[in-house]
Order: sequence, then C-alpha cells, then structure tokens
Amino acid sequence: MTIKVKAVIGSTSSTSYNLKVVEFMRQRYADRLEIMPVFINALEPYSTDAENNPSEDVLDFKKEVADSDAVLFAVPEYNFSIPGQLKNAIDWMSRVDLVLNNKPTFIIGASMGALGSVRAQQHLREILSNPNLAPAILPQNEVYIGSVHEKLDEAGNITDEATVAFLDLVVDNFIKFYEKEKAAAAAN
Repeated sequence: MTIKVKAVIGSTSSTSYNLKVVEFMRQRYADRLEIMPVFINALEPYSTDAENNPSEDVLDFKKEVADSDAVLFAVPEYNFSIPGQLKNAIDWMSRVDLVLNNKPTFIIGASMGALGSVRAQQHLREILSNPNLAPAILPQNEVYIGSVHEKLDEAGNITDEATVAFLDLVVDNFIKFYEKEKAAAAAN
C-alpha cells in the first residue's frame, strides 16, 4: 500500500530548492509514498468576504489537500518566517472546509542558509496548531536541509549521504506515525 501524500510547496519560485527536494523524495520513496506536489502560486488572497465563494483555484487547492492520505509541507524561509503565499494557502485551509483536520502531516525545509528554514518551520508549527487546522504533525522529526545548493546535483538528486540517510529515517518514522494515526482513527 502506498500512502497518497500531497506536498504543499511553500515557494512560488520556478527554481525552488524545496520543490527539488520533494521531487527527489517522490522518486526515492515511490514504493511507499505517492507524493504529488501541490502549488499555491495562483491562490487569491484570503478574505472573509470570499471564503464562502472562493475562486476555482482555491477550490481546486483545497480539493487536492482533502484528496490525500497525508500532507507534506515543504517550506523555505523568507525573512525569518514562512512565505506570505504559504500563509495565505493555510488561511484558506482554516476556513469553511477544514481539509487539514487530523490529517497526518510532516514538514521539511531547505534553504541556502546554514539553518535550513528552522525559524520558518517553528512559525509553521505554531500556525498549524490552530484548532481550525489541527493536522496530526509527526513529532520530533524536524528536517532542516541547510546549504541545500551544495547538496543537490544538476539532476536534482541529493548527493549528501547524511541528508539522504536522515530523510530515509524520517520517512520511515512518518509511515509508522501514519499507520498509528490511522489505527487510532479507526478505533474511534
């Protein structure tokens, strides 16, 4: 059984390192995770005036997230926090159709800086703690890929063995976490 994972790409850049990492993960773990990137570039700004009648782009985005077994957030760091467009996407998910509620979720982040999006991920975890979002986030498996530009080859493969080994461990931990969450939900 493969787990259908929608990967919310937090960057709108066409050369996103986070997208490259997600693509690497999509190929490497294809036997266990069916990872499909979900893009946030076209989402209109969230407004309470539009929340009950959002654009097709917003409806499609929320449908993509809802139609998954799990969610992966791939988050870069912009000015010590998450990108504004990612916050906008999360705001849409926090209203009307609560598509993240109890959904098994994990987070990765890559940046050219040494810290690998650590501050952005702290902010993301705080935002996701909102009861209207409330995904089931994999604990104690933070993935901060610093100096990512030095760890990818031309084809987008991660060449740093320690990073690959850590991703392998986190994916294994996420699969166990997912199975535990699904079993708990079935018991209720």
